[in-house]
Amino acid sequence: MTLQTILPLNLEALKSLSQQKNEPAWLTENRLKALELASKLELPKPEKTKIDKWDLSDYGTYQAPVKVSTLEELPALISALVEGNESDNLIVQKDSGAIFSSLSDELKAQGVIFTDLETAAREHEELVKPYLTTVVAPDEHQLTALNAAMWNGGAFLYVPKNVEVNIPVQAIFLTENAGATFAPRILVVADTNSSVTYVDNYISAGDDVRVHNGVVEIVAKAGAKVRYATVHQFGGSTTDMSYRRAITENDASIEWIIGEMNDGNTVTDTATVLKGNGSTSDAKIIAVGSGSQRLNYTTKAVHFGKDTTSQMITRAVMRESANAIINGITKIEHGATRSNGEQTEKVLMLSPKARGDANPILLIDEDDVMAGHAASVGQVNPEQVHYLMSRGITRPEAERLIIYGFLAPVVSDIPLERLQTRLQELVERKLGQ
Repeated sequence: MTLQTILPLNLEALKSLSQQKNEPAWLTENRLKALELASKLELPKPEKTKIDKWDLSDYGTYQAPVKVSTLEELPALISALVEGNESDNLIVQKDSGAIFSSLSDELKAQGVIFTDLETAAREHEELVKPYLTTVVAPDEHQLTALNAAMWNGGAFLYVPKNVEVNIPVQAIFLTENAGATFAPRILVVADTNSSVTYVDNYISAGDDVRVHNGVVEIVAKAGAKVRYATVHQFGGSTTDMSYRRAITENDASIEWIIGEMNDGNTVTDTATVLKGNGSTSDAKIIAVGSGSQRLNYTTKAVHFGKDTTSQMITRAVMRESANAIINGITKIEHGATRSNGEQTEKVLMLSPKARGDANPILLIDEDDVMAGHAASVGQVNPEQVHYLMSRGITRPEAERLIIYGFLAPVVSDIPLERLQTRLQELVERKLGQ
């Protein structure tokens, strides 16, 4: 598969676009190198999922965003996701770029930076350049190279040393025009002993075929605490390819809270590199598959530091003829003594044609560690249904309660009430309730 069949963009066109957007020379150079690299790399090979037969060539072309200044001017799909007081710390991207950005005076006074990544690259080079494309490297495979070359809009969050951000900051990414390139990239840098909660939501409108090739990079410096919550709810015509990575230094922590609610084919790869001693990673993922979806979710923790801890919980519900591959990987490197890695993957199948494959993997290169895993794939427990029905509850309601109890550990941790409610609504819709 050649580059031309994946992305209808050549080096000259990319260079011209970067200059048109007044990007710094170093960023233009990085984009050109990544595009050239993409022509030499293969597509990723997710476990037991043949994406080479998927249509991953429809990226569209860049279309300049039309910015708005007030919340009322945003599309209704976006306004429905934002409370009035949440608009103070909000970024909105529509198709190829950011159309709205705001940050409260309180956070500005503390030195917090929260803006789209394109603006940050121009105005905060000293904070963006050292980290951009260092957590998710362009040379992983063709899709990461393409994102490094063509990313647009996105979000950049920087929290200074010793600053604790107590209010979640939020970003919303909407793809509406299938002819427009949509490839946001997220970069979060939490400096020493800082803390922050970042929340985002990915949505699509329309029925035209499109591809989302997205990347998230998180750097948690020593003692920093980052909470990252995201809900993906693309429609059935959108193929979602998302790659998320975090690096934690000494005593830093990352908490992933992920709701995979897409209606189309999906591959996501979420990983934490526990680089520093005493660092921790906690990942909670829920997914609901329906129709004929093909889904592949990989969660990974790589331990390098001593006394590091990782926890991974993935819970998926499959109905109709949906098929899901759930991969959990704990890798403890040599020298990561006294590390502890635990993971659990559970899949609940609601129909005879639904399929779920849970694959827990432990790769241990050190003796003085603790590691464990649990995996289960099955249908709703008939004994639990019988017990609830014996208490006067109907069968459909009994099954509903069991499913919600199954997903509750993640849904209840969403840090924004409006987004938590939206996630519950998405679960109900995908379950046909």
